Amino acid sequence: MRGEFDLIRQYFSRTAGESVSLGTGVVLGVADDCAIFSSHHQIATSKDLLVEGQHFFSDVDPFTLGHKALAVNLSDLAAMGASPIACLLGLALPRIDEQWLSAFSKGFYQLSDKYHCPLIGGDTTKSAHDIVISVTVFGEVSPPYLMRNRAKVGDIIWVSGALGAAHTALMLLFKSKEQALSPQESLLLAHTRQALECPEPRIMLGQSLKSLANAVIDISDGLLQDLGHIMEQSHVHAYLYEEKLPIAEALRSLPTTEVREAVLSGGDVYELCFTAPAKFSEDIGILAKHLGIPLTAIGEVVQVSKGEPTITVFDRFHHKVKMMKKGFDHFASSV
Repeated sequence: MRGEFDLIRQYFSRTAGESVSLGTGVVLGVADDCAIFSSHHQIATSKDLLVEGQHFFSDVDPFTLGHKALAVNLSDLAAMGASPIACLLGLALPRIDEQWLSAFSKGFYQLSDKYHCPLIGGDTTKSAHDIVISVTVFGEVSPPYLMRNRAKVGDIIWVSGALGAAHTALMLLFKSKEQALSPQESLLLAHTRQALECPEPRIMLGQSLKSLANAVIDISDGLLQDLGHIMEQSHVHAYLYEEKLPIAEALRSLPTTEVREAVLSGGDVYELCFTAPAKFSEDIGILAKHLGIPLTAIGEVVQVSKGEPTITVFDRFHHKVKMMKKGFDHFASSV
């Protein structure tokens, strides 16, 4: 491979025979100075960066990295109830590794095809040391918009899927860099690693919540931190009940303190957390069955009390749970 343009042609351009994957809204993809797409709706857009050593380990499977690079952005579209249109990819590499590029592009394209979000452009360059991945997604959205600032007193707080597995996998991977894992730890990592490296964006759920939810957010930095954004922007307070939290099955044998941190503060979840009027609880239960996605009521929205934090968590004895860490901070954490 001679350089940048060969790299783009071989791994990040689709042939004419594959152009059907571009969809009806895309006029021009990876072929010119700009890509072109059209839409009859408003456009929702989001960008995320993944930096080697900050967001992923250097030895991560490039196929799963390709998947996750797009998944974290699609999760943002899901939280807005948007339908994907297309995406852009920026990639900075210290060197051209054809085996890595082949696996990465296959993981990326597999997810882009699944959610009809074609890659229509981007850029590649050489980096000094680390891999840097930047993805921008575009989606169609129309009123009513799903936003963070519309939670109402009396709303029920819901979350999709199960919580805690991604954080547990991350902690085990950290440990494995320093010492050998025990057989039990290795088994636990095997059961939780996919949650960390291959999150599934809840696109269909987000679209289905437009007539049910008042406020929605995707959990990227931890349940407490991300739900806290809804509470702060809506000027309300949350009561969460620990016994109602959907804990990933693999974590059930861990000590309470470890489970609590993983479920409440662990990031890289990419499930949706939302508030909805209590009158829609039955409809949400029906939606869960229709989509095949667990949706769990974990608390309620209450009036703000002076001097109280935005979220209060109660254990099964109705004692307040004290949490020292709310979630992930990009300027204080790394892998």
